[in-house]
Amino acid sequence: MHRQPARHDARRPAAHLVRVGMAVALSVAALASAGCSRRPPSGTPDGAVRELVARLRQLHGDPADAKAAFDLLSRRARDNLASRAQRYSAATGKAIAPEAMITPSRFLLRFEPQRYTAQIAGAHALVDVAGLLPGERVQVPCVYEDAGWRVDVALPPLPPVQKRPGSDL
Repeated sequence: MHRQPARHDARRPAAHLVRVGMAVALSVAALASAGCSRRPPSGTPDGAVRELVARLRQLHGDPADAKAAFDLLSRRARDNLASRAQRYSAATGKAIAPEAMITPSRFLLRFEPQRYTAQIAGAHALVDVAGLLPGERVQVPCVYEDAGWRVDVALPPLPPVQKRPGSDL
């Protein structure tokens, strides 16, 4: 018995491609929605503090790591670092990015954080960071801005630029 070869239907491959395309689109949509269900670190004040500690720990001179830590800081802290970078650049003639002002040698944990607890009051929060021992505790201020929680590190204000007497600069 000899079977007739199936006639080629020009619409069949197109219909098959549409089904495959729909399956791929649904898979991508499912993956995207699964990824969206996880809150970003800046979604909560304690998440922002935890993420900043983690990013500062991995900071070893890589500009991308410094930028990631810088992005978790409040506008006030970022502005302070930008002013410091601008002053450094003017004094040395060498341009430096504000995030480069975050140096690994200046960051040292006083204790190993074990628990992060946030107390939120409107757009401000205090995150209580506790270690294992009773004296290992610090409160970290945060502020909600730019659609996320930012760590409001209190940096000392820059002193005024000193000029030599009789200098026009």
